[in-house]
Amino acid sequence: MQHFRVPRSAGRSGSEEVRTRIVLLACLWIPVAAALGVRFYHVQVKRHGYFLGEARKCYVAVRRTTGRRGEIFDASGCLLVGNRPCVKLSCSPFEIRNPEKRRRLAELLARRSGTSVEYQMQRLEPLRPRLDGKGRPVLDAKGVPEMRRNHYYLIDRALSLREAEEIREKLKANGIPLGAFEFKSDYQRAYPKGRMLANVLGYINIVEDSAVPQAGLERRLAGETDPGSVRITYERGRDGTPLDFNAFASAEGADGKNIYLTISEPIQAILEEELEVAYRKYNPDAVYGAVADPATGNILALAQLPTFDPNDRSTFRPEAIRTRIADDAFEPGSIMKPFSIGKALDWNVVRPETKIDCTGGCWYYLGKPMRDTHDYGMLSVAGVIQKSSNIGTAKIALMLGEERLCRALQLFGFGTRTGLPFPNESSGRKPVPNPRDKLAVTRMPIGYSVSVSPLQMLRAYCALANPAGMPKLRLIDRIEDPESGEVVRTPVETPTRVFEHESARRELVEMMISVTEPGGTATKAAVPGYPVAGKTGTSRKYVVGRGYAAGAYFGSFVGFVPARNPRLVMVVTMDNPRGASYGGVVSAPVFRSVAERVLRYWNVPPEEPPKAPEAPRPREKREKRAGFSRTRQ
Repeated sequence: MQHFRVPRSAGRSGSEEVRTRIVLLACLWIPVAAALGVRFYHVQVKRHGYFLGEARKCYVAVRRTTGRRGEIFDASGCLLVGNRPCVKLSCSPFEIRNPEKRRRLAELLARRSGTSVEYQMQRLEPLRPRLDGKGRPVLDAKGVPEMRRNHYYLIDRALSLREAEEIREKLKANGIPLGAFEFKSDYQRAYPKGRMLANVLGYINIVEDSAVPQAGLERRLAGETDPGSVRITYERGRDGTPLDFNAFASAEGADGKNIYLTISEPIQAILEEELEVAYRKYNPDAVYGAVADPATGNILALAQLPTFDPNDRSTFRPEAIRTRIADDAFEPGSIMKPFSIGKALDWNVVRPETKIDCTGGCWYYLGKPMRDTHDYGMLSVAGVIQKSSNIGTAKIALMLGEERLCRALQLFGFGTRTGLPFPNESSGRKPVPNPRDKLAVTRMPIGYSVSVSPLQMLRAYCALANPAGMPKLRLIDRIEDPESGEVVRTPVETPTRVFEHESARRELVEMMISVTEPGGTATKAAVPGYPVAGKTGTSRKYVVGRGYAAGAYFGSFVGFVPARNPRLVMVVTMDNPRGASYGGVVSAPVFRSVAERVLRYWNVPPEEPPKAPEAPRPREKREKRAGFSRTRQ
């Protein structure tokens, strides 16, 4: 067998050629690899954030939402104002490129809203004119309106969760891209008690697609109840459908704070029911009522008629929405009398048994007449209160003098706001000496030449009922942060001392008890088994710009029960009642009905056995109507 041998020189030459090629390829590719490495480093490391952000724009979306507005409760935690979950639905017409799908959407919206398809097609136009600050189209150099993309059309701001799901399914069935729609979870303000406390709570309106508090506590406490904003980031599919399982929220705000009032819902319901009965019976322009705890100043109930239902916009009327019990001031009439007489007792100007000559029912001062409803002769100070003598009260005020009279009335808070959280609370007319009105010293103590709000009168009677003095009225009990659980309580402030001698206050209370007993002007306010201290008042109604209205009166009763250990103070005032006008006739029975039911609700035991019914009294003489200065009882 013959063997062939490859020359050693030939093998060496082939290996060198391969090696040379490898070196050449390496020389060519190493710079390319280095360049790629540098590029990868630049893209993946140095500019990582930029390219990640660009990529996330394709599959990640961000929407902003808000937390829940703070809720409002009564003192026991019963919900008065809450939030109802809803869905705010809007779409971006520009993203619905297909004209056929846009037409289908217009038909769906037209059927749902009862509008025409043409109207919906106009709202769904992908382009719309650009508007200036005055709402006019912006024109280009050729006079043609400039157009911009239409990215927002609000379909409904408060869909129920069921309605929103039904619309979502219809959109899917018609092939309309869900990515053009925003189903935003939201909350709608809800008033579960309807008309209850509506004038105090107020309401929220939608202004330019935003919730704006319009009246009452909703407006005044918006700084506490307003929610913060929340940003939610989520991934979406190619068609824009949100992938909610990847959503996460970055909280930039939180739910609003919850407000707890001093109001007791059962007592509020009782007061409103009884006011409604009187309102239907006497058909006044308005009726006000308020109940307070004289020891703490807590407002337990606060109501007025006419009123409205914040859930029903058809009931909204300007006079029904206003918190008139705080905003309106009026000349109160005889319910003003205890204050000047009380301080005359306190400053030892008179004693309960001091005799006052009521001059047979008619008295002239500076040439002007003042009359009583009956022809009284000599009355004790206690009799002046029981019979509600204008002349006797005016003569006691003259004993005080104008300076001390005004100081006495100011001590009871007249002329100053109560400080309750009402945006337009009236301060009334402050009782001050007026050198140009020499009659004022005889008119102010009987409730003329001075004006007060019903809430000011309530506060002043708390000073008569409370041995410690005049409390600061409270409507807000506490504010709770639902996130942290922190509770901030409104302090019960130390009452302002009004009487220098407690014995004078007690003497005045005994006189006021006689007002509701046989022979007094407010027997219809008496509550069986409980002594009641109070005062009636009937005053002529003054209309700004027109003077005193003929035949129009305010009829009031203010009192507290049980008189010597008061649990509640109540004011009831009717504005221009029809068919009757005396406070002892129209307002005193409301006091009795409410007080009787509240004491039973509290299970307060009677202090004395029920008295036998009073024998029928002769019909009282009608008041003579001459002269603006007269007050009725």
